[in-house]
Amino acid sequence: MTAGWYGDPWNAAPWRWYDGVSWTGHTVATPPGQAEARKPRLPSFLSVPVIVTALPGTVLIGVGAVLVPLAILLGFVPLLLVVPVLLWMDRLEPEPWSARLHAFLWGSFVAGAVSVVVNTITAIATTETIAAVVSAPIIEEIMKGLAIVWAVRRKEVDGVMDGLVYAGFAGIGFAVIEDFLYFFNADGEGLLLQTFVGRALLTPFAHPLFTAWTGLAIGLAVRRQAPLITAWWGLALAIASHAAWNGSLSVAEDETGMVFTLIVLLGFVALFLGTGVAVVVLRGRDQKRFTELLPFLGQRYGLPPDELAALSTWPARRQARRTMQKADRKRFDARAAALHRLAALYDHPTPPDPADELRLRAQLAEASA
Repeated sequence: MTAGWYGDPWNAAPWRWYDGVSWTGHTVATPPGQAEARKPRLPSFLSVPVIVTALPGTVLIGVGAVLVPLAILLGFVPLLLVVPVLLWMDRLEPEPWSARLHAFLWGSFVAGAVSVVVNTITAIATTETIAAVVSAPIIEEIMKGLAIVWAVRRKEVDGVMDGLVYAGFAGIGFAVIEDFLYFFNADGEGLLLQTFVGRALLTPFAHPLFTAWTGLAIGLAVRRQAPLITAWWGLALAIASHAAWNGSLSVAEDETGMVFTLIVLLGFVALFLGTGVAVVVLRGRDQKRFTELLPFLGQRYGLPPDELAALSTWPARRQARRTMQKADRKRFDARAAALHRLAALYDHPTPPDPADELRLRAQLAEASA
């Protein structure tokens, strides 16, 4: 460990100086040159882009709810299928609800508004097929991916699983808004039931799965402490899979097109199953690494032995929670989440940023209050 200011391992002060060989007696409340964090002006589930696009978007949804209320109601059905899966993925180190809500709102309004404008202009200038196969995959995946970048900017992404979770919430947010439009138009054509079954029941995971490639690549870049530009391959795969899906739907009118669509559909099923396996493997990897770091975390942050034992495995954690009152369970879960973030901080080849450790250490202290 290089010389510098680090969180005091004995909890006697916020920061203690490490001279490169041993801990010294020099402690400070704030390291020299480390400015205090500016208090945000907006709630964490909002941002300027979300507010700007949500205002007209909410008005349009309200008009749709008055004209075709069933279309709006059915548009929320995919949430019942997708969100429980995302929460299951996120249960080891649950992200703040405000952060997940921001990703959802970004996907719904920011990505939705920009995509509608760009795709409409493209369709007018060229054809609807080009807009669906070329324009839509590019602009939609870029805009959904920016929701993950925004979470990275807020230091809410610690690794691969976080990237996948934010990708999922941005993707399902976009899907809900898109379904509103599809169901509204389908109702006027007398095809609401068929459209609902195809989009909400058979393929509710489409947009989250496309954007999962971007989330995976960004999560890997964060874990490796690499520039986000190195995650370009994830965005490229998201665009390619999205384009293949839209292209298959565009040519599904004749016999040859039906065969192509069937092949793409089978590929979509394989992608869904492969993503599920990858999520299970990643969660297992994260839990194993967390268990390996627990003794170090316990020593550094003064964790009692019984808490270390309760956090060592998922069955042990479930058993410990069963014996707790509601308030104690909430505190226990908050501490576990904070410790998982601290473990992710040390799951890097280089020493952690002291400012990041102080921020996460404050979360641990707040969870213990």
